[in-house]
Order: sequence, then C-alpha cells, then structure tokens
Amino acid sequence: MCMRYIAYWGAKNHIVFIGDSRLRYIYYKLVNTIRSKEEKEDEPAHKDLHFSDPDIRWNLDFLWHPMVNTSMYEVFEKWLHEEPKKRPKVIIVGSGTWSIKVFNGSMEAVENYRTNMTRLMPYLDQLGKKSKVLWMLQEPVNEDKLSRNRKMITNDQIKLYNSIAIEVLQYSSVQMWSSARMICLGVIDEMEDGLHAGNVALNYYVQILLNMYCNDHMNYNDGTCCSSPESVTTLQIITFLAFGVCIILAIAVMIHRKCKPRKIQKLGMLDGALSCKAQDPNQNSYHELVTSLARLGLIMAYFYLCDRTNFFMKENKYYTHLTFFIPFAYVFALGLFFSEESQHTQVLHRDQTDETKGWMQLIILIYHMTGASQVLPIYMHVRVLVTAYLFLSGYGHFTYFWHTGDYGLYRLWHVLFRMNLLVVVLCLSMNRPYQFYYFVPLVSFWYAVSYVTMVIIPQVTNSSAEANPLQYLYMVLKFVVLFSIVTVLYMSEVFFEKIFVTRPWKALFVTTDDSIKEWWFRWKIDRYSVASGMLLAFAYHLLRQYRIIDDNNHSNLFSRGLSLTATLVSFIGLGIYATFAFLCRNKPECNEIHPYISFVPILSFIVLHNISGLLRTRYSTFFAWFGKISLELFIAQYHIWLAADTHGVLVLVPSYPVLNVIITTFIFVCIAHEVHHITRILVKYAIPNDWRYLVRNVVVFFLILVPIGFHDGMF
Repeated sequence: MCMRYIAYWGAKNHIVFIGDSRLRYIYYKLVNTIRSKEEKEDEPAHKDLHFSDPDIRWNLDFLWHPMVNTSMYEVFEKWLHEEPKKRPKVIIVGSGTWSIKVFNGSMEAVENYRTNMTRLMPYLDQLGKKSKVLWMLQEPVNEDKLSRNRKMITNDQIKLYNSIAIEVLQYSSVQMWSSARMICLGVIDEMEDGLHAGNVALNYYVQILLNMYCNDHMNYNDGTCCSSPESVTTLQIITFLAFGVCIILAIAVMIHRKCKPRKIQKLGMLDGALSCKAQDPNQNSYHELVTSLARLGLIMAYFYLCDRTNFFMKENKYYTHLTFFIPFAYVFALGLFFSEESQHTQVLHRDQTDETKGWMQLIILIYHMTGASQVLPIYMHVRVLVTAYLFLSGYGHFTYFWHTGDYGLYRLWHVLFRMNLLVVVLCLSMNRPYQFYYFVPLVSFWYAVSYVTMVIIPQVTNSSAEANPLQYLYMVLKFVVLFSIVTVLYMSEVFFEKIFVTRPWKALFVTTDDSIKEWWFRWKIDRYSVASGMLLAFAYHLLRQYRIIDDNNHSNLFSRGLSLTATLVSFIGLGIYATFAFLCRNKPECNEIHPYISFVPILSFIVLHNISGLLRTRYSTFFAWFGKISLELFIAQYHIWLAADTHGVLVLVPSYPVLNVIITTFIFVCIAHEVHHITRILVKYAIPNDWRYLVRNVVVFFLILVPIGFHDGMF
C-alpha cells in the first residue's frame, strides 16, 4: 500500500544496498517481504542483484562492494553526475567485516579504513542532501560459532571499525543506523554461522527500514516515533512570533514595575500619600493582559514541544482490565473522601453539576489513556458520559435563559469565547482544523442552537410565563420545532451535508481531508442530548412552579412510597442500559440505538442523586474542582497527556510507566487549571461590557480571520 501510494503521486521507489554479504541478507529479506512469499536465494554470491515491480514503480538493488575502496567511490561519483531525480531514494551502505577478514584483523587495515572513509565522506555527504543515506554500523558477531577462516573477525575489531565510521560521518548528512547492533545483541544466539543475522533480527531490520520509508507517507494513527515531525507552517510561525512579542513585553513590564518604586525612592518622592501604592488602573490592566498572553504563549510552546517534535518520546496505548479499573477505583475513592455539604438544595444545582462533570471527565481521561475504546461495553458507557455532558449543558443553558431573560450578544460572545479560546489557539499553534477538537465544536454548536431556540420570537422566560400562561404553549411549540428539525437533518444525510459544507462555515465542520464524516458521526450520535436537557429543565421548572416538587429544603422530593418507587425504577433504568451495552454486538449497531435510549441512564442517575435530600445536598469537592476545568482537561489531553494527536501516550520518564503517568498527569492538570484561569482573565478584555468595544473586538477578530480563511479556502 505504501509503495502504491508513493507511486500514485509520481515518485519512484528506488532503494539500493551497497556492501557485503550482511547487507545482501537484508536485501533478500526485503525482497521476500515485498513479494509476500519466500524465494530461494539461488543467485550467485559476490554479484550485483536487482529486483523490480513495474506496477508500484519499485526498484531494489544490491551492489557488491564489500570494502571501502575505489570501486565504491566510482558508484557514488556516478550518481553525483546524474540528475537528483534519477538517483536512488534511499541508499544503505555498510562495510567492515570483509576488511577484517582479508587483512587478518591488522591495525594497518584499520588505518586504511579510516583513510578510505575520509575520502568517501564527501561523496556520501553530497548524496545525503538529496537522497536518504544510511550508514549501517556493523552488528556484533557470535565468536563461538564463527568458522576457522573468520576467527579474526572479533567484536573488538568491529567496535573499532564502527567508532571510525561514527567519527568520520558524525558531521555529514549521513544518518547512522545504530539500532541494528542493539537488535542483534538481543538475538545473537540465532546466528547460524556467527556472522550473518538470524531471521528474527532480519525481520526487525526490514520493519525498521519500512517504517522509516513509509510512515511519513501513510499517516498512521498511532504513537509511533518512527516518523518525521510535521513541517512548521507560516501560520504557526506568525502565531509563535506574536506570543514571543507578548513574552518580551511581559518581561519588560515586570522589570518596569519592579524598578519604578526604587526610582521613586531615589528621587525622594515617596511620601505618605504614595505609601498606599495606588497605581493607574490602565497600567494594571495592561500588565494583566500582557502577562496572561505571555503565559498562554509559554503553554502553547510546551504543547508544541510535546506533540509536534520528537523531543519527548511517545508510546502506544495498551489496554488491560487492571490498567483501566485500578485508577477508576482509586479516583472514586478519593472523590468520596472529599465530600461536604452544599449551600444549595435545588435539583442539579451548580455544585452537583460541577461534581458530575468532574467524575465523568476523569473517567473519560482514564478511558483515553488506557485505550479502552476497544472494549465495547466500556465504550458505550463512556458514550453515555459524553451525552450526559451535553445533556447537562442544555439543562444549564435553558435554566439561565429561563430565569434571566438575558439574550444579549454580550452573553452569546462571552460564552463562545470561554468555550473556544483554547481550541482556536491550538488550531493556530498545532496546525489542526477546528473540527479536530470535536467536543468544543459540538458544545459550541448546541449552545448556539439553544440560544436561537430561546431568543426567537416569542421569547419566553419565567416571569413572562407567570404573567401569561399561554407562553408555556409557545415554549412547547419551540421544542416540537427543534426536535423536528433535528430529526429531518438526521433523516437526510445529503441535506445535512449541503447545509454544513456551505462556505464560509464549511471550515468549522470538515477535517483535514475536507471530509464532514466526523462531524456527521459526532452530531447524529448526540443529536437529541442538548434538546432533551432543555426539555427536562422546562419540565422541572413547571413542576416547581406548580409546587408538585419542592427542593427548597433538605427533605426528599417525594413521599416515602413514591421515592422508593422512583428509586427502583431508576435502578432498573441503569440496568437496562448496562444490559444493552453488554449485549449489543458491534459499534455501528450500538451507536444507531444509543440516541434513542441514552436519556434512560441519565434520567435514572439524576433521580437517584436528587430524590434524597441527603444525597442532593452533599457533593464531592474533589470532583467539583475537576468539573470546573473539565473542558480544558478534555482539550489539553490531546497533546500534553496523550500524544500523537491522542493516538499514543506522552513519555517524559522512559522505563517507569507509573512515575511517568504521575508526572505527566500533574503537569497536565496544572496547565488545564492555568488555561482556565487565563481564559477568565482574557474574556474581560476580549468581550467587554461596553457594546462599542465589543463590536470593535468582534470586527478585529473577523479581520484577523479573513486572511486565515482565504488561506484555508473558507471563502
């Protein structure tokens, strides 16, 4: 597939091995890997070999040049006189054991090797600027298995030759292939003749070569380190330059603020009237703004370092039941330990929703870290948690609009800014489309839907409905229209795509390959979640309005008998969904059914948590703290806790997985909390109360967005 992909784009697959019989063994192994079946190596030794496949424009050569001498120079000199397009794409060179054998391990041969390598280096360096040139360091030998005519080839001699190659080539464009030595050491007993690598080692050599050759083209979704970092785009450079300016200004402001009091003291102007340290509010605002942007810039630099460079290692996820359920149990034990009484008694009050979002987010983080998506029942239960987050968002938005009647643009932009600041900055810094961070586009879209639903005439609020009960009917009609529109969009995927791929907002809903499939999947699986949350909020406020339930005190919501019945029904509801999660056969089937029954476990949990006054008024401060930064946690995990765009795991401390998780988690949580704090500061300046400044900032934002949009094809 890799070869066909490269050939499709007009490139050629030409790899050349130059060296002795050790490289010939790798050549044969690579040929047999491409052929998909073993063939006997019946070609005569000490001869050039060739293999080709015209269908995939694949050419593989082995050139017999066992020693670094004039014949090897001539090969490289010939390539240098050719056009770069005609040169091999990858050249693997290696030599050493033949010289040791021919000259019986003499020191004179070592000096000749050094001289010849020094003469060869300019040729290799020139070729390495257009082609990938690998010098394969000599693997160790199994001295016990060497035949009598090879006894002079010792590991000490090989180390000496390798050290010369490293010394001569270290400042050239040639890459040293050193991993082969380590692989061979691990399976040295498999060498049949003591000199040539066994089948296991050869398999690893070929896989390493193919990883190096193919991974940059194949875009594998894993945490592999065998690929080159992404090239930096112009937009990324501009973004980090802007942050760099903010960092310099922040340092200058801090130095100025520190030095100013000393200057005043030297001038003898510090009297009693100034001892209160009153400062110009504008200076304080400027200092707060610049330092916040500088801190955000440093955080983005850490994001980039972790996931857009190979500075830190990455590893793939490995799921086991223990790795998922042990942290799961530990987190819940901590959460239950930090519990206290809330000042609120209402159903789904702020402390309770923060707590719920907190423990749901922690489970989602454990789920992502351990790669538990491969276990279908766990996957379906986590799907309920994502749905519940959207459900609670719909509930909260409706409650705010219902009680305040605040439909102003200030509120709209304020919420959207808080939701999207981190994601927009990450899109610019990490070179990813907006839809890549799918959860924020999802919650932002549904917030806009809930806003439009409430703001459209007639606007219904708690006070207006009390004055005119007919408005309850208007609200019901709004819900009917909302659910109907969502259903129509779901029933026609073509109609859905025509709406969401319309420019200029197309760029908000498509992925890097210009596909809307990801947005379609995320939208349809939770299409009723926010609307259901709004509907529950409406029903709850009606029940309170007509005093069917009373949650203004610490008592139970219902009578003893009704409470027991509701509790039993809720447990049955949770059991029904759990049974469904264990019995459904595959993800597509489960995902199709999920939107129609996801409200069952959500409502069941809400009833169980709120029907008792004791449970309703107690909450976990531990979970609530995480709930307040849940959105930042969900987004930041992509690059500084996980890695490779969530497909792998970041490794700061190799070989110590538990210590690594502790350190990366601590840094990750601190950064998420800091971003949350920075967002609260920046929102004051980006979305001011004065409508004139608000309009100015919105216009400036769109003026910045226009050139970016033209560059990305939005218009």
